[in-house]
Amino acid sequence: MSDLPLKSSSPQHFQTEHLKQDLKGRSVRGGVVTVLTQSSKMVFNLGALAVLARLLTPQDFGLIAMVATVTNLVTLFKDMGLSMATVQKAEIDHRQVSTLFWVNVGFSAAIALVIAALSPSIAWFYREPRLVPITLILAVGLGLSGLMVQHEALLRRQMRFTDLALVQVASMALGAGVAIAAAWGGAGYWSLVVKQLVEQLVSIVGVWVLCSWRPGWPGKLSSIGDMLAFGGNLMGFNFVNYFARNLDNILIGWRWGALPLGLYDKAYQLFLFPIQQLNTPFAAVATPALSRLVDAPGQYRQAYLRVLDKLALLSMPFIAFTIASADWIIHLALGSQWSEASRIFAWLGITALVQPISNSTGWLFMTQGRTWQMFQWGIVGSLLSVVAIVAGLPWGAEGVAASYSISGLLIRTPLLFWFVCRQGPVRQTDLYRTIAPAALASVLSLLLLFGFRLWSGVTHPWWGLTLTALITLGATLAVLSVLPAGRSSLKDLASMKSKLKP
Repeated sequence: MSDLPLKSSSPQHFQTEHLKQDLKGRSVRGGVVTVLTQSSKMVFNLGALAVLARLLTPQDFGLIAMVATVTNLVTLFKDMGLSMATVQKAEIDHRQVSTLFWVNVGFSAAIALVIAALSPSIAWFYREPRLVPITLILAVGLGLSGLMVQHEALLRRQMRFTDLALVQVASMALGAGVAIAAAWGGAGYWSLVVKQLVEQLVSIVGVWVLCSWRPGWPGKLSSIGDMLAFGGNLMGFNFVNYFARNLDNILIGWRWGALPLGLYDKAYQLFLFPIQQLNTPFAAVATPALSRLVDAPGQYRQAYLRVLDKLALLSMPFIAFTIASADWIIHLALGSQWSEASRIFAWLGITALVQPISNSTGWLFMTQGRTWQMFQWGIVGSLLSVVAIVAGLPWGAEGVAASYSISGLLIRTPLLFWFVCRQGPVRQTDLYRTIAPAALASVLSLLLLFGFRLWSGVTHPWWGLTLTALITLGATLAVLSVLPAGRSSLKDLASMKSKLKP
């Protein structure tokens, strides 16, 4: 399918029947495009982070992290779960999408005003007056973000991944470039504020240029009642999940101050990098594809497990590598002044082992229209996360990371697997059986890597990372070659090459 924009009057903005003609091929090609996009974004992110970490201080990053725990709330309300509703719904028309557009714009603007009004309270809570102007400026940029929700959703609904890739890479590159220039010029923490504003504005302009659909007057809310219910449940899940995921930053900043929070926040961001680079492209491709197969349970189950298998193979051994190499990664990525973040990074890696797998269960909830159950799980999972974070707080940022990660691996993830598989074509045993080869490869890799670190005496970061990467690759291939399911996965990966041709 061509990535050329469609005329705004064309129903092809909303129709999806033509996508089913080569759904597997589109999914594989879209996955390749999205993986390349995420790789480019990772390069820009890591490159910008490496430079900014040397031009700025941990306190600078800590200030932005304090504000981000509040300002990021607007991303939940400007979307309201309605972008996924647009992607998932079998049939949709111009008036419905226009109504959703204005709902997104109104809510994002309203929440931005609320955040601006709360700026003095945020500064008071953290005992940091510099947070007032930071919050006000970031609120303006985030308030505009509702303008891009439905345009981006329509591009994703049509599986126009090349267009989405162009926007994402351009916004990331320009934002990083402007931030580095500002930091080099002595702007301090304001360079991080400018980075977010530039990325937001470039993204808005980009999706409007590449998606030629233009909103009309809104219709009655009753015409989108089912979509509002779908989005409302999804937004409820995102809200409680956001609260639980950000309570660690709030409490660490409140109890221990900007320096420990800056260390924790950078370790957390680095820990998220590999997860985002994998989960984002997989989710971008899997959700529209599974939405088209929801009426064919057998094909749906097969498609999901096939994607899950690849996600586990690409994520779990790699996370094992990062856990064992945490100190070298932190040293090379951020510099020696950030060395205290390495233990936090390693602890967070424990939950990162299963985080991409856990994230994929959201595709099941959303594409099956089970967002009410997703919201219910969000409440349960968030309460468990809050207990873990509070339990680890007396031991500082490292204690929070350890408590959150261990409880995630042993308690939250097994409960989530049971909860999501109570309904639908995917069974709980399907999940464990599918990820088993990757999990065994990860365990073997960790044992070998810890032994290598203990007895090899290698201290040079570049040499160390090279050797640990080779050990991880060798252990993973050895496990996959021995297990029948592993050999089947490798053959399936090889067979995907034929799908790359349009």
